[in-house]
Amino acid sequence: MIRLTAPFKTRHHRVDPRYIVCTAIGLLLLAACATQAPAPTQELQAAELAINRAEQVRVADYASTELSQARDKLAAANLAIQKEKMLDAKRLAEQAHVDAELAIAKTEAVQALAINADMKKSTENLKQEMQRNQGVTP
Repeated sequence: MIRLTAPFKTRHHRVDPRYIVCTAIGLLLLAACATQAPAPTQELQAAELAINRAEQVRVADYASTELSQARDKLAAANLAIQKEKMLDAKRLAEQAHVDAELAIAKTEAVQALAINADMKKSTENLKQEMQRNQGVTP
């Protein structure tokens, strides 16, 4: 059996509540400073790639507003990284990516409608040509 000597015996004394509160606040502040989020490099790269792809598919002709917003948000994300606001930078980079993808989707939709209209016009021209060749007038 182990015997406790005098310094290890439990003492019943009260701790000042202000001491506990100050210690807790200090620990929270220390933890907040110690947990710096990493730079959102993947999100930034994804946004840059989406913007580059949007430029390649000539988005500026059909969805320049969305492309402009994507560029602005990417620039704001880079600025947030310089200010060490990594969560804001990540959010802005993700939004820039979504804006660029939206611009691409809008452009592809407009281009698809134009192709569809051209195909309809070609089909009508072919029908008229076939009718002329058969001797039927429209």
